[in-house]
Amino acid sequence: MPGLDLTTRRRNVRGAFAVSTKTALPGRVALVDDVMTSGATLNEAAKVLKRAGVAWVEVWVLSRKP
Repeated sequence: MPGLDLTTRRRNVRGAFAVSTKTALPGRVALVDDVMTSGATLNEAAKVLKRAGVAWVEVWVLSRKP
């Protein structure tokens, strides 16, 4: 979403992710993103995974937009 400030980006993705409790989660998860702009989406996804019990969340990014 070009042109949005960080606060708006964070607000837009708040509550966007959920973890199913039907299957056991691994202890380590890697989130992969092609282009990271603000990091708000990755941060929200990582928070949800951590709250669900994932011990280690890594973020792999191919490119970062300044």
